[in-house]
Amino acid sequence: MPTPPQSLRRRPVAQAETHGRTLAAPAERSVHILDKLSILADAAKYDASCASSGAGKRDSRGTGGIGSTEGMGICHSYTPDGRCVSLLKILLTNFCIYDCAYCVNRVSSNVRRARFTPEEVVRLTLDFYRRNYIEGLFLSSGIVKSGDHTMGQLVEVARSLREDHAFAGYIHLKTIPDASPELLALAGKYADRLSINVELPTETGLQALAPEKDATGIRGAMGQLRWRIEEAKEQVRAADAAPRAKAKPPRFAPAGQSTQMIVGADSADDRDVLDTSARLYGSYRLRRVYYSAFSPIPDASAVLPLKAPPLMREHRLYQADWLMRFYGFEVDEIAPRTQPGATLLDLDVDPKLAWALRHPEQFPVDLNTAPKERLLRVPGLGTRSVKRILGARRYARLRLDDLARLRAPLSKVLPFVQVLDHHPRGSLDRPELLRAKLAPPPQQASLFG
Repeated sequence: MPTPPQSLRRRPVAQAETHGRTLAAPAERSVHILDKLSILADAAKYDASCASSGAGKRDSRGTGGIGSTEGMGICHSYTPDGRCVSLLKILLTNFCIYDCAYCVNRVSSNVRRARFTPEEVVRLTLDFYRRNYIEGLFLSSGIVKSGDHTMGQLVEVARSLREDHAFAGYIHLKTIPDASPELLALAGKYADRLSINVELPTETGLQALAPEKDATGIRGAMGQLRWRIEEAKEQVRAADAAPRAKAKPPRFAPAGQSTQMIVGADSADDRDVLDTSARLYGSYRLRRVYYSAFSPIPDASAVLPLKAPPLMREHRLYQADWLMRFYGFEVDEIAPRTQPGATLLDLDVDPKLAWALRHPEQFPVDLNTAPKERLLRVPGLGTRSVKRILGARRYARLRLDDLARLRAPLSKVLPFVQVLDHHPRGSLDRPELLRAKLAPPPQQASLFG
């Protein structure tokens, strides 16, 4: 984390909040802003849902404001077209009135606590931006006093950046499910993206590990965000259709909403995780569902597993999520309950290859005649490769040399396709042998295979 300017280094914490009570902070435990930044940036590392994809292009140059969503940065947050948007990723506070068993910041946890004021977060964001370290802010928080109290402070940070400082950079707020509709409406007015974590894949898991949280309330808040986002988009479409309209339609979280699930903290299998993701995408039009492998925490509850799940499990879930969103796969195809052991994704091969090996009758696919939907099911062919194939075969019948020129991964593709001068001879008669041949070392696994 870059060092803040000198003006930010000696501002002590005046008070701390926990259990809904305001507690005076002893002088000897005063935490200066640099210490708070260290504590609260580290506490935010467990939140994976901070990508800036979907943000509109804005630039304050010539407007008298500050900030942009278009520049290159130093943080690992990327838009769909490949631009890197650097984010200051912090918590407003790691105090929390809840005692979720899986959370390092739970009220019973023995961790060092800190709290920013909204003014400090605003000042940090602007100072880091001016020093060319960041282009936006991801802000989450533990719950202090109440959901409305905490949400009000998160909104105040975004309001001040937008209205007091004309900040045009990206803002992502983690919203509090039980906050009032008025506060959620204000959050969407100022933030590019909002997110509400469902925490765990199943209601049973949430009741066991976070009984103070309400799955129904979480879904209700997501539903509210969905209709507000869709209403704002409809108003934009109406304004575009009426070019003489003078009033600019109000914005509401133009980059949509996202969520995050912890994987491996409870007994939910991968089929449970993907079922929940499919419902969330269908019911709330989420932009993304993020998966975070459970990480053992200090002073952990006895109900938690002693070891973290393999990180490859998290990776396979992202691959499966990609197949559902962009390749037309259903959950039952990726993790069928009818096949023993299939409700946990194969860690040795990616989900698309695992499906192909379970269904040799679907292959080989003729690249010269197959529709787009079938081409997308060929292991090794991503959306770009399929687009190139569809374009190339309009002018000539494809051969092996054409596949090489189209930059398709031949070793993975050839067992499953046929072209004019290639037909796989018996390669699918022994799927177990083909699996052994194609399974890559874990470190070489690809997200798009």
